[in-house]
Amino acid sequence: MIRILSLCAALALAACGAESPERTVTAVIATEAGDITVELYPDRAPLTVANFIAHAEAGHFDGGRFYRTVRADNDRQEARIDVIQGGVDFDGLPGAEPIAHERTDVTGLTHRRGAISMARDGPGTASTEFFIVITDSFILDAGPDGRHPDGEGFAVFGYVTGGMDAAEAIWSAPTGGDDAPEGFTAQWLDPAVGITGVAVER
Repeated sequence: MIRILSLCAALALAACGAESPERTVTAVIATEAGDITVELYPDRAPLTVANFIAHAEAGHFDGGRFYRTVRADNDRQEARIDVIQGGVDFDGLPGAEPIAHERTDVTGLTHRRGAISMARDGPGTASTEFFIVITDSFILDAGPDGRHPDGEGFAVFGYVTGGMDAAEAIWSAPTGGDDAPEGFTAQWLDPAVGITGVAVER
């Protein structure tokens, strides 16, 4: 009897100490090149995930586009990265509220292949524009040796779980669009790849 009670007590303690499984949210980015499915991490990057979901459900990405690709033939050779950037527009949705910056060394989410992360200028300026990492680009993580001189890195909030082939097709597409912002012509997709919508699966 004593042994049975001890076993029950041990099981109860283990149950009490068990951690809840990490929550994830799935979103499907529908593009002219195919669907890209991403798994988002609201427990690790709550502000960034909530912002992305809010814009998706408001329809702000409908009619958006992937407009930029960064790769070996158009990026600087030191601190090189491989990403595609898109969202509403290069300058973001007019009037969109920026969100606080969630650093990778806090969230534990890194810029490995398939990461989805927020484009920004200074920390705390991200709103609607995001990018997807094609090959490991850890130099985009927070830290003193990062690509961005402020050392804050960029905010990863999820990873691609399906449709990486569509992302790679966008990444390897032609560039040189004449509507590029100054200094971005070599990285500007020509034509841009449309985003028809982002569906969030709850």
